[in-house]
Amino acid sequence: MSNPGLLLIACALIAPIAAHAASPPVVKPWKADSVIITFWCPPPATDEALANVVAEGYNLTWTPEAGLDVAGKHGLKAMLQDPLLVPETLDNPDARAKLDALIVRVKGNPALDAYFLRDEPSASDFAGLGKLVAYLRQRDPAHLAYINLFPTYADNKQLGTTGDTVTAYREYLRRFVEIVKPGLISWDHYHFFKANDGKEYFLNLAMVREQALAAHLPFLNIIQACTIEKTWRLPNPDEMRWLVYTTLAYGARGISYFTYWGPREYGGLYQDGMRMPLADAVTALNKEIAALSPELMKLDTLGVYHAGSLPLGCEAVAESSPVRFDGSGDFVLGLFGKHGNVSAFMVVNRDYGHAADAKLHLAGGSHGLEEFDCASRRWNPCARPDRDGDVAVHLAPGDGKLLRLKR
Repeated sequence: MSNPGLLLIACALIAPIAAHAASPPVVKPWKADSVIITFWCPPPATDEALANVVAEGYNLTWTPEAGLDVAGKHGLKAMLQDPLLVPETLDNPDARAKLDALIVRVKGNPALDAYFLRDEPSASDFAGLGKLVAYLRQRDPAHLAYINLFPTYADNKQLGTTGDTVTAYREYLRRFVEIVKPGLISWDHYHFFKANDGKEYFLNLAMVREQALAAHLPFLNIIQACTIEKTWRLPNPDEMRWLVYTTLAYGARGISYFTYWGPREYGGLYQDGMRMPLADAVTALNKEIAALSPELMKLDTLGVYHAGSLPLGCEAVAESSPVRFDGSGDFVLGLFGKHGNVSAFMVVNRDYGHAADAKLHLAGGSHGLEEFDCASRRWNPCARPDRDGDVAVHLAPGDGKLLRLKR
């Protein structure tokens, strides 16, 4: 027999190594590393279709399991669609075993970013969805379990809550966060009608932003890019720009277009496989979002205010704001920074029909003000302030600009 003392020493040395080797790798929970640019109604996961998706500036597509490798080949992240991704699966042992096998197969795929679970659930569905989200998170914390919510104009029966619009929707959001414990808040709100514009677009943005901030969650806005409903009008390029930049000014971490692919009667960006003219405008916007993304991802949303007329759910720019407007015009002001300190801001022309000059007054003075140029991805000096210390920023219809004060 070997020397017992030497054997004990050897065991003592080996034990920590074995314990370390047996430790599972630490998996970081899902977190958006860039502004999500995606759509509803994905194209087929073919090389041709996904090459177009990349060329048009999207960074996330949707696909069944069979399309994950094709998405990865084109450098796209993907949201997995599968019939097993429903709460009822957990109540069926055979289906649950199939879901477990699916998770094992896909969770190591570099293209996978999210699992699609549900569109527009009622609050009565949240308990089941919460169990499914927890189940997926336990087995694959690195990927998002995605659920999309109703807009403010859903009725109480759809929401599963009671009260007036604000009361019912605030309760709907609160229950979603408390019960489901999501990784992201997503909703859709369609604003442009043939006869008029909707009244609750900014209210919806403000309420989601409020809940997202309270829960420390990112949020994503699904915006209108089709005429699937007969009462809708197709947004023109300036209106699409308005939708994108107002969303970014509120601090969103994602934009999704409804719809991308489908039959002609959907009126989307692709109809019966053919690319429609509005897709060109969206492509240009996507490239601007991608350029802004690294700058926005470094910043927190610290406040959102409106100059001029006040839509429902909006706050006027306070006298104490570090950025104020001198003169007329309807604008959105989104304040950004870190640790509560404003270091950058986005100004959006709320008029999608006309260009406007926003005359800005900065509390600390406008010297050193810089504007981010999406084309070059560089910060450039703004025009010199006038004798009142104000700087005029020209904005095309519905356009937005990100600025910072270089100290």
